[in-house]
Amino acid sequence: MPIEYEPCSLCQNHAEYSCSHCGELVCANDARIRVICTNCFSQKHCEYRIRQSFSDDLESLEALVSLFWGDPMQLMFDQHFKVTEYPAIIAETDHGIGGFIFYTPFRKDGVLIIALGVLPQFQGCGIGRDLVAHVEKMAKEQGRQLLFVITTNDNLPALAFYQRIGFQLFEVIPNVVSQKLGGSFPGFATIPIRDELRLRKHVI
Repeated sequence: MPIEYEPCSLCQNHAEYSCSHCGELVCANDARIRVICTNCFSQKHCEYRIRQSFSDDLESLEALVSLFWGDPMQLMFDQHFKVTEYPAIIAETDHGIGGFIFYTPFRKDGVLIIALGVLPQFQGCGIGRDLVAHVEKMAKEQGRQLLFVITTNDNLPALAFYQRIGFQLFEVIPNVVSQKLGGSFPGFATIPIRDELRLRKHVI
């Protein structure tokens, strides 16, 4: 079974992030972006191994997808994807699945990252970077030249993460997410969720 979400230390909702200053787990509503120097930021050490998921992992992955997004059906690049119908790579810890990435061939020469999630207990350990690197290696072996991913306008941590590992923003689709949700709802740091941000990376 996967490790379940721990509650936010401030409001008891599901925690999605780990505070880089004190280490407390917080939900998106109680998280904030702030500048921190490299002397004050230290990467955590976690024991994990990256592997392809098996059929035995499906129940745990479905539970994690439900915890992260509620709905396994995701809209991106004007298409609907049921996340758990696609292959996944997981980061396995001594306690269960600590992170996962779902992916699929996309367009003529690309691979689409459908979903990437790392439990807050394991954020800052390098799991997200390793999962993306594994997909990138597979794409290169298959002769595919691009990785694609989307995030939403509010998700500043994801936007920073993807750009830091080589992705470039190439298109913004205004209001598509708020239209799907039936209105604009508060996301990370109470920023209204509205737009789809499309990023890509050339496979080296």
